[in-house]
Amino acid sequence: MNICFYNTVIGKIGIAETDGSITNVYFEKDILPQNATEEETPLLIEASLQLGRYLLGNLKQFTLPLSPRGTPFMQQVWAKLCDIPYGQTATYKEIAVKTGNEKASRAIGLANNRNPIPVFIPCHRVIGSNGTLTGYRGGLGVKRILLDLERKRDNDFL
Repeated sequence: MNICFYNTVIGKIGIAETDGSITNVYFEKDILPQNATEEETPLLIEASLQLGRYLLGNLKQFTLPLSPRGTPFMQQVWAKLCDIPYGQTATYKEIAVKTGNEKASRAIGLANNRNPIPVFIPCHRVIGSNGTLTGYRGGLGVKRILLDLERKRDNDFL
């Protein structure tokens, strides 16, 4: 696993790749795996450029090879997260319905929490059924920044 760190408006972010795919994103407080080698690769440079453009509001959709590791259910949930349009949100229950099990809201929350590639897989777009922000590995402040950025930029494109 190669990892490189970048300073962004949401803090220092580590982006990791293995075998030509992005596998992880790390926030400052996250514990890094011991098998990571700090080395910038062409893919990590491209990921950082896309992340920078996204954070400036100049990119709505990432075009990177992503390989999150998780159970088949988690993979299904993460795929559904990628279907949430830029500037919009969905509730845990809505994602549960889309996975075919409307009673799986808690399991959706767990899969969301274990998303190894936040931002690129937009788990920040999932909110509570009453519209409130719920947990985010990067912190609720970062989640709010990402949602506000998308809403502002989405309106700018109208």
